[in-house]
Amino acid sequence: MSEIVNADIRKILDSRGNETVEVDIYTKYGFGRASAPSGASKGENEVKDYPQGGINESLRIFKQEVAPKIIGFDASDQINFDALLEEIDGTGNFSRIGGNLAVAISIAAAKASSDEFGIPLYRYLGGLNYAIPAPLGNVIGGGVHAVNGTTIQEFLISTHSKDVYEAILTNAKIHKTIKDKLSKNLNTPLGMGDEKAWVVPLKDEEVFELLSGVVQQFRDLTGLEIDFGIDLAASNFYKNGKYHYKDKTLTREEQIDFVISLIKEYGLKYVEDPMEENDFEGYAAITKEVGDRAYIVGDDIYTTNKDLLQKGLSLLSTNAILLKPNQVGTVSRLIRTWKLAKENGLGTIVSHRSGETNDEFIAHLAVGLSTDYIKTGTVGGERIAKLNELVRIQGEIGGIR
Repeated sequence: MSEIVNADIRKILDSRGNETVEVDIYTKYGFGRASAPSGASKGENEVKDYPQGGINESLRIFKQEVAPKIIGFDASDQINFDALLEEIDGTGNFSRIGGNLAVAISIAAAKASSDEFGIPLYRYLGGLNYAIPAPLGNVIGGGVHAVNGTTIQEFLISTHSKDVYEAILTNAKIHKTIKDKLSKNLNTPLGMGDEKAWVVPLKDEEVFELLSGVVQQFRDLTGLEIDFGIDLAASNFYKNGKYHYKDKTLTREEQIDFVISLIKEYGLKYVEDPMEENDFEGYAAITKEVGDRAYIVGDDIYTTNKDLLQKGLSLLSTNAILLKPNQVGTVSRLIRTWKLAKENGLGTIVSHRSGETNDEFIAHLAVGLSTDYIKTGTVGGERIAKLNELVRIQGEIGGIR
């Protein structure tokens, strides 16, 4: 038993300089600390970050209602512990206590239990079946993550290597090479978006040409498998039934054809949120055409929600899913969704958020669940916190998919 003996909370800042919550959980022989990230590009079905009254209301509820009820509870009983948080909230979407509060408490309890038991967090989360995922990072960005960037929100790369440090370093070198090439070709200074990806005054098509060339350069240089992918975050530029890019407007059918053409032309291996989040059939049309040539990944369409994933499975909407703890509010909810995805043969990706903290939890989560990728960015302190943790974990267990 891992009985909780004390709990504390404070406000800290995330990578965008916004306030967020950090929770400490103390058991008799263990300690866990967790902080909540925040997203700018959000699916409409995510749990609510904070209740009416904002972060201060979450702190009040924690001190007056949550902490007294979790003292004495077995933190290692993760399912029932998380169910207690849902019971205290009483709304189903954490709109009364706040999803960011819930997820910080849930993660802190998991950390405290693994500490008390003296086992690595990834083993506590996943048992004995674990593996290092491939690091996936944003190198050129736009959408709601950057001002004056591309319409497509993220241009992503992922290096596969038996040595995760080599994969992380190669991703970072690609990020730097892109800056060097752009600096020579552009007369304006380069900016960085929320996830430390470069923000460039180029059309999406121009970025595809640039990045595909850099990726091939590093494939030839290293001999490693390097994936090229995108997160369109299409809901963000979908208005009045059409998709509005900087230089064109596409109908639903044209958007489907456009995405399929990009996959074929540039050999994309990863395509996230290619349609607006309610168009399950549109996703399915792309997935059917693409087959196993690329992961068609659902983020906004699912928001790590098991019921929404079940709908997607019934329509064959995607062949992969993104998993974000703070989209659903607890570790248990995320793992239930992950299990359903694995049972049905979907690829899985654990992801950061655009507004991050230095919490390294998702590195352990991705390893413990043996996900295919971990989406963390390529540079930046709050991103590197996760990536360096992967290096440490591999020092214990070895191996990369």
